[in-house]
Amino acid sequence: MTDVQDAPARVTPMMEQYVEIKSANPDSLLFYRMGDFYELFFRDAELASRTLGITLTKRGKHLGEDIPMCGVPVERADDYLQRLIAAGHRVAVCEQTEDPKEAKKRGGKSVVRRDVVRLVTPGTLTEDALLEPRRANLLVAVVRARGETGGFVFGVAHVDVSTGAFAVGEAALASLGAALARLDPAEILVPEALVDELATATGETRGAVTPIPRDMTDAARADARLAGHFGVATAEAFGALSKAELGAAAAVVAYLERTQLASRPPLARPVREGRGAAMEIDAATRANLEIVRTLAGQREGSLLDAVDACVTAGGSRLLGARLAGPLVDVAAIRRRHDAVAAFIEDPAVRRAVRSALAGAPDLARAAQRIAFGRGGPRDLAAIRDALRAADALAARIAPLVPAAEELGAISAALGAADHALGADLAATLDDELPLLKRDGGFVRAGADPALDEARGLRDESRKVIARLQAGYADATDVRTLRIKHNNVLGYFIEVPQAHGERLLKPPHGETFVHRQTMAGAMRFTTTELGDLERRIGEAGQTALGLELAQFDRLAAQVTASWDASRACAEALAALDVAAALAEVAVDCGHVRPHVDDTLDFRLEGARHPVVERALKRGGKPFVPNDVTLSEAELDAGIVQLVTGPNMGGKSTYLRQAALCAVLAQAGAYVPAKAAHIGVVDRLYSRVGAADDLARGRSTFMVEMVETAAILNTAGPRSLVILDEIGRGTATFDGLSIAWAAIEHLHEVNRCRSLFATHFHELTALARRLGRLRNATVRVKEWKGEVVFLHEVAPGVADRSYGIQVAKLAGLPPMVVRRAKAVLDELEAADRASPVERMIDDLPLFAAARPKPEAGPDPVAEELDGIDPDELTPKGALEALYRLKALRKAGEA
Repeated sequence: MTDVQDAPARVTPMMEQYVEIKSANPDSLLFYRMGDFYELFFRDAELASRTLGITLTKRGKHLGEDIPMCGVPVERADDYLQRLIAAGHRVAVCEQTEDPKEAKKRGGKSVVRRDVVRLVTPGTLTEDALLEPRRANLLVAVVRARGETGGFVFGVAHVDVSTGAFAVGEAALASLGAALARLDPAEILVPEALVDELATATGETRGAVTPIPRDMTDAARADARLAGHFGVATAEAFGALSKAELGAAAAVVAYLERTQLASRPPLARPVREGRGAAMEIDAATRANLEIVRTLAGQREGSLLDAVDACVTAGGSRLLGARLAGPLVDVAAIRRRHDAVAAFIEDPAVRRAVRSALAGAPDLARAAQRIAFGRGGPRDLAAIRDALRAADALAARIAPLVPAAEELGAISAALGAADHALGADLAATLDDELPLLKRDGGFVRAGADPALDEARGLRDESRKVIARLQAGYADATDVRTLRIKHNNVLGYFIEVPQAHGERLLKPPHGETFVHRQTMAGAMRFTTTELGDLERRIGEAGQTALGLELAQFDRLAAQVTASWDASRACAEALAALDVAAALAEVAVDCGHVRPHVDDTLDFRLEGARHPVVERALKRGGKPFVPNDVTLSEAELDAGIVQLVTGPNMGGKSTYLRQAALCAVLAQAGAYVPAKAAHIGVVDRLYSRVGAADDLARGRSTFMVEMVETAAILNTAGPRSLVILDEIGRGTATFDGLSIAWAAIEHLHEVNRCRSLFATHFHELTALARRLGRLRNATVRVKEWKGEVVFLHEVAPGVADRSYGIQVAKLAGLPPMVVRRAKAVLDELEAADRASPVERMIDDLPLFAAARPKPEAGPDPVAEELDGIDPDELTPKGALEALYRLKALRKAGEA
């Protein structure tokens, strides 16, 4: 199929306009407004029809071929946009920019002017229909600049266009992937020259990567661009932003200016996020621990899903952000814990607060849409209801404020909200509201006397229409006569065709003027109906104009108090999170962790929150376990080596320790009887098996890449959990890798670590590594069957019970019996004894020590002294004998 770029110069005026606009937006699907439809042509139509599952039709000819065409109704455009964006497409929305009546003045064949008013991309969505209510939708820009010390650093700016939140920070190349994984952006802006480099450095991301031209990241223009957007003299008003941070922030602003052509989204002033303010968690660890989504990409089954009892969408978004970026500041963590504790101690206030919050809509997104010019009457109502809830909540939490500093800040923000705006909205808006302001009917009766008068005229005219219809029905003796209305004909009289033929003849023919013949019906008008339509139209338009004026007045007030509304929305979200975490703590038996700056890590009776929740649904108990990765007399973390059978619960044990650290530092209580956690600055997890065929990596290669990242970067404050390292290769290769990894964790990283393995030979390392502790998952054999107790205790497992697990899985009995026979033979060979000797004989890191330098090689020296061009045949033979003699002497 010929693409639009190949279209000839001589085409219809409408298609000529389409080609011109499409050529200016070649990388986007063009939604071209045609009346009540957005239409797509050429290759755009083919792509959209396949993606949306709609009919591909044709419209006219081009180069002798039919022009492919498909369309979607304007009123359902959001549904189709959501599917196109989810499929990775960008959409340029092209609207009519002049009144069709003005186009007709230029000539009968003149085309109504159209232009792109907005580029819809994954990171610039604001409509509820296009967004997930409980997930932030971040647009991120990454810009590289030279740092103060001379090396390169990366500025990372992120904005949620749906709420206006804006923040900037810096990251080194090594931590850039973790920073992006924490933000989980919908779209990432990357300079064209860095796309390939950053893809290699950061790995796969869920967000769509959008290359941006150099002019958007020009450091010389960044200050002016950012200052111009916020109407300040200089970007220094936002604090001491580095060159990289300034460039990234300016890139976000520039991109929004280019994509939001008809309007500019309001943004909060950029907040600077300091380096190291949050626990660093790389993308692989997030995926392995399933913090905000499962490995399948679902929210259900994740840690966030298990502890999210929030009753507002803003609260859920904030809780997700806190779990994605747990704090490392002890004082800030304790302030969050204080707020949760206050709600636990006063159940009555907690219940009242949660009940009030349940009636608070999404203030942040509603206020943003109104200020952005994309809102409707229901957004105004959401702001009204949220401000009403804020007013009530400020009084509700007053008794708790003395006990929690964070609640004091929340109370102040709630009190500073524009409650006069809330009262005005309540007095103006009706109870039942339309989705679109153009439909009218959203202003309460009595709010505007002029509007009430116009409505009276309009509504009385409708009664006149009903009386007129009854009069015509009586005069013609046609009881099925109806007066109807559409946008093309206006008001008209419709009768069945059999009666319509009568109305064409005297005596009715002089009164009823024929307008249209339909299949089975005929349409007429009268002079009286035409006059009535004019009066109705004027009254209706007057009423709608007055309503729209009220809408604009209220929208201007919302825009004027946008900063206060944002602060109120943030306070409502923080309040919801604190009350929700208190509810979870009470319902699930979570305790307040003691968090400090030590290297302690002790959990008593810890549980896995997700697994426990799943077991509870099935009526089964979860077996808690203690985790100890520190001892008072040691100056570094313990490496706990966990052995035990398959299905015994090793992976659950490892993960629950990591998730308790995440919860504690996010400000939540933890599923345990007691918890003491020294702040974890970096969390690492290498659990499970997965390949990356798209990047040419086998399962084992993925495992080794992730393990390498851990061993190269983990420090004393890190928490590392490793599960079955080395199992993806030959037995002795895997054992050797696991052995060396444990030594490195113990001697070099010196971090708190949990290391699960089936290589039982490694347990003997405890004899030599002073901070290595052995633990095992207990089992019992009963009448030939294995009972998994899911208890972790000090000690060493003597076997893996893999054959018993295979039997449970349903392997054929013949295979199970044969496997057991082979196992008995292998165990009889006592292959472990050489490893036991190696534990005692092989010094730590012996393989890594350089070999002693060799002395002079006499053979090489003799060869250096020979000139082949000067040798005679006899001399060559003598030289060969000398070389052989020297070699024999060396071997001796």
